Amino acid sequence: MNTIQPLEYDTYYHIYNRGNNRENIFREEENYPYFMKLYDEYITPVAETIAWCLMKNHFHMLIHLFPEEEIGYIIQKEGDKRTFTCPKKYNPSRQFANLFNAYAKAFNKRYKRTGCLFETPFRRIKVRDEHHLKELVRYIHYNPVKHGFVNLIGDYKWSSYSDFISQDASGCIGKNVVKIFGSIEELVIFHNKKHSDTNMENYT
Repeated sequence: MNTIQPLEYDTYYHIYNRGNNRENIFREEENYPYFMKLYDEYITPVAETIAWCLMKNHFHMLIHLFPEEEIGYIIQKEGDKRTFTCPKKYNPSRQFANLFNAYAKAFNKRYKRTGCLFETPFRRIKVRDEHHLKELVRYIHYNPVKHGFVNLIGDYKWSSYSDFISQDASGCIGKNVVKIFGSIEELVIFHNKKHSDTNMENYT
């Protein structure tokens, strides 16, 4: 069993989690964009997102945590004014916890449920090298095919793959991800190659 590691600055991570007792964390179509809206709010200040995929009862994120000196301070608000009265940096682990708590609170209210929505603690695996990084991008995008939701990677709506091939690497998507593969064409070729996920299971 993997030991849960504290998040380190300036490091690439595979972040993933699933519903408590394998419960669905996305019940309706509108749940997916709502989660990503919260994700952008809480995680964008502390990390660049390289790839992502939301499934019914779990999700995968590949992120690069910013160096500590590049992470800003939480802005305090007093009425309509923004102030740094008590300067405090964003804490990456706390930001993820806030994300999950905010989504779970809204989810529980909407579906009239109580208790934990996500398994705790959330899983994180440090990316070893560039090869691991490339394999993770494909592994994350291949998840809907692996679980039988679609036959082709590009047919699944709730992943970053369509943003890659449309060259819309903006917002929550890492703007430099295509550089990892050399070009969009090479990215597509890499995704379409036959891969063995045997080694990837050791990363999760």
